[in-house]
Amino acid sequence: MDTVKIDLSVKKGKINPMHSVNNGPVLSRNLGNGEWFQKAHIPYARLHDSALCPIYGGCHTVDILNIFPDFDADPEDPKSYDFAMTDKYLADIISVGTEPFYRLGASIEHGIKKYQIYPPKDFKKWARICEGIIRHYTEGWADGFKYKIEYWEIWNEPDTGYKQGNSPTWRGTMDEFFEFFKVALIYLKDKFPHLKIGGPALCSVTDSRDILEDMMTYLTKGGRAPLDFFSWHLYGNTPNEFERKIKIVDEVLQKYGYSDAESILNEWNYVKDWEKIGESYKTMTSLKGAAFVAGAMCESQRCGLDHLMYYDARPCVFNGMFHWQTREPLKGYYPFLMFNKLYELGTEAEYSSDSDKIFACAAVKDNKAAVMLTYFDDENGAEAKEVKLDIAGFDGGKKLTYYLLDNDNDCEIVKEEIYGGNEIMPHIKMNNYDVVLIEIEKI
Repeated sequence: MDTVKIDLSVKKGKINPMHSVNNGPVLSRNLGNGEWFQKAHIPYARLHDSALCPIYGGCHTVDILNIFPDFDADPEDPKSYDFAMTDKYLADIISVGTEPFYRLGASIEHGIKKYQIYPPKDFKKWARICEGIIRHYTEGWADGFKYKIEYWEIWNEPDTGYKQGNSPTWRGTMDEFFEFFKVALIYLKDKFPHLKIGGPALCSVTDSRDILEDMMTYLTKGGRAPLDFFSWHLYGNTPNEFERKIKIVDEVLQKYGYSDAESILNEWNYVKDWEKIGESYKTMTSLKGAAFVAGAMCESQRCGLDHLMYYDARPCVFNGMFHWQTREPLKGYYPFLMFNKLYELGTEAEYSSDSDKIFACAAVKDNKAAVMLTYFDDENGAEAKEVKLDIAGFDGGKKLTYYLLDNDNDCEIVKEEIYGGNEIMPHIKMNNYDVVLIEIEKI
């Protein structure tokens, strides 16, 4: 029997936003998913690969050269910018209560010809163009808006395919990228000290560990450049991978004096084998994919990650949240709804699991608490487990309400229990890939 211990009287800190996503809702009278974004209170939507989606505005959206198509134009002239499609896209995101997390740069380019992923011919001018975009959306410049958009990320995955010489994200040298990133970082932080400026969304912190270390060395040469957050990516087939890589990032940030910078994992999903990616696509849209999502959220919170952003909520093969055609929720949507219950409570409680297959997280506020747990074993035939919950810290009578996500239930109430004493030790049977949310309320 596996045991999950929870002590609601021990407060560990805040519950971080582990249910953010890449890209926003599709708002349509007949085929929209805005209401599901609202129900899960998705905190942030990262604007990466938005330009690959015609529904958002396609090649006129978000990316720097989509908004500022003539690099030789004047960045101080509003006429140099084409904001129309991005204005609409951001308004849609904000309308459902989600805050944009703006990626400044270019979408991935898999085609035989590359257009936007070469080093800008003038790094400072590129930063000035970004300044115009930020002012448009946060200061009302150029008939713009005064939105709350706190995070501004410079570039995406400069390391993808770099060592193989076929990068779809950066077609310069790494030294060029380090200089470009540092110039933009310093310039934008000077102009917007109240905003969070960071990046660069490294594809890997293990395969690209040397690139990460070299970048940090460059950023600290001649004085430490400001870095509000470091962003990075992870694709794998078990939530256990998250602990190891979160620790690597923490160690590197500490080593180079950036311990105050946020660690933001802002692209992730289930991938077992990139050479057989079709099988992983199937998993993403299944109950197994949903359990992976729940496990990743729990592990990331337990390991102190600052922010987790799922890839991807746009209509695409990586979207395990919403049906491609109907926009209705898939199994993978419900962990976002469930984790939001913990996020709203706000404070992480003490918890531990004695199994490397049972992942858990607990939150508490006043007389209410919640526990989220999932059973994830990548082996599809894994046997069911009996799980004992040892819950302490709430004295007196308590009501427990169980919500279940499995093949037959979509986060629906399946059981309620009343406990009269101080001790709570329920036993629950969990099949592989079950996700359970337990709400606890003093009565």
